[in-house]
Amino acid sequence: MFEGKDELTVTQEDIKRALAKPSPQWAMLIDLRRCVLCHACTAGCVAEQKSPPGIVYRPVYEEEIGIFPKVKRRFTPRPCLQCDDPPCVEACPNKGEGKATWKSKEGISNGIVMMNYEACIGCGRCVIACPYKARNLDAGAFYTEDTPKVQDYEKAPTWEYSRKWPREKFQLPFGTARKCHFCYHRLKQGMVPMCVSTCIARANYFGDLTDKESLLYKVMQQNKIKVLREVKGKGEVKLKYEALKGKSPKEIAKIIGYPGYGPVFADTAKAKPRVFYILP
Repeated sequence: MFEGKDELTVTQEDIKRALAKPSPQWAMLIDLRRCVLCHACTAGCVAEQKSPPGIVYRPVYEEEIGIFPKVKRRFTPRPCLQCDDPPCVEACPNKGEGKATWKSKEGISNGIVMMNYEACIGCGRCVIACPYKARNLDAGAFYTEDTPKVQDYEKAPTWEYSRKWPREKFQLPFGTARKCHFCYHRLKQGMVPMCVSTCIARANYFGDLTDKESLLYKVMQQNKIKVLREVKGKGEVKLKYEALKGKSPKEIAKIIGYPGYGPVFADTAKAKPRVFYILP
C-alpha cells in the first residue's frame, strides 16, 4: 500500500497522467526485497504475449548468497532493460526507426527499444549483442505440436506492438528476434504492463521517469538504486544464429555467459538500462 492506496491503483493513475504528455519517459523499478519467486510475472507475460516455446520475456533468476547458517536467497526478474545505449540496436544490420529494431525517442513508445517483425531478418546478431540476453529467436514451435492436434489456444494471435499476429507455422513473428516491450500495446490503452499487474508482492513500479508525482519517481528517490551490469560485450562470442534458435533464455545464458544464475549489479552500466533494482 502507498498512502492508503494499492500500488497498482497508483500506477494506473500515473500511466494515465503520463499519457497526457507528448513523450513520457517509461521506466521500471523492481524491488527485490519483495520478490517471492512466485513466477506470476513470467506466467502473466507468457499468457499476455501468447509466447511459444523458447520465448520468455520475463525470466526470474535464483541465487543463494552467504555461508551456512547465514544463507539468503535472492530472486531477480529480468525483462528487457530498454537501454538508452542498446548494443542490440547497434548490432542490427537493418537498423533505423521503423526498421528491424530501434530505440524510440518520441511518442507513446518513448524510452522503449522497439521492433518491427516485418523488417527483422532473423540473423540473431541482436540476441548475441544484448549484454543481458533479453532477446531470443522465435523458432516457430508449438507446445502441443507432437500431440495428435495443435491446440487452438496456441494459435491465438498476439497483439504485440498494437498489431494482430496470428500464430501460424512459418508466419511472422516466426524466425524473428523477440523481446519485452513494456507491454506497449497495453500502455497505448492506458493499461498497466502485465508483469506489473500480476505481481502478488507489488514488487514492480512503473511509470514516467520524469514525473515527480509518480510512485516510481518517489520510490527511486527514497531508496538506493542499482542496475544490472554487463558481463560480456558484443562481439566477444562468435556464434551463428542457428546455435540460438529454439533455445530458452537460460540455455542462451549458458552458451553466451550472462546473466546465468548470478546477476551482477552496479551503480551504472554502459548500456544505460531503464530497468532499475532495489537490492535486499
